[in-house]
Amino acid sequence: MTDATRIRALVIDDEPLARDMIREMLASDSDVEVVGECANGREAIEAIKSLAPDLIFLDIQMPEIGGFEVLESLEGRSSPYVIFATAYDQYAVRAFEVHAFDYLLKPFDQERFDAAWQRAKQQIKHDRTGERDRHILALLEELKSGPRYLERLVVKTGGRVFFLDVDDIHCIEAEGNYVRVHDKAKHYLRVKPLAVSKNS
Repeated sequence: MTDATRIRALVIDDEPLARDMIREMLASDSDVEVVGECANGREAIEAIKSLAPDLIFLDIQMPEIGGFEVLESLEGRSSPYVIFATAYDQYAVRAFEVHAFDYLLKPFDQERFDAAWQRAKQQIKHDRTGERDRHILALLEELKSGPRYLERLVVKTGGRVFFLDVDDIHCIEAEGNYVRVHDKAKHYLRVKPLAVSKNS
């Protein structure tokens, strides 16, 4: 990609080591330009407004202004894609509700990071053809139609968070204090109650 077509990424995390790690994981990809770093939510709001990144890597728990508050402040503006990077799995459902593209649970490795980044990169390239505007209009029409049936479950297993389509689930069964979810390819075990999301 040329400088004009490279994906502009902004890294937002109050931990310097976490910001450095994301920079290092992106370093070998010439399709991305890290346009800035922010150590707190206040800096992030200003940077998003001034730098207009395509994608932000966003921590959730930060001093004064957290990740969700950063996104709320952007309401009414053209918002970048969001990949959350956090040590807390309990925010996964809420992250999905604000249309996060992915949810990286710290500590994550290069393979997991690359999976999120490559998906985001392909989507951003696709959006530059104008598909994103059509997707947003379709989403608004769906929201106007009122409540919908449950579409996804959020499952944490092996230190990772998964969003499972309800249509892909064959059955859910109890196993003592665990719940086992059977889908097309894998079986997932979870101790706590399953989280749900009605968002698409």
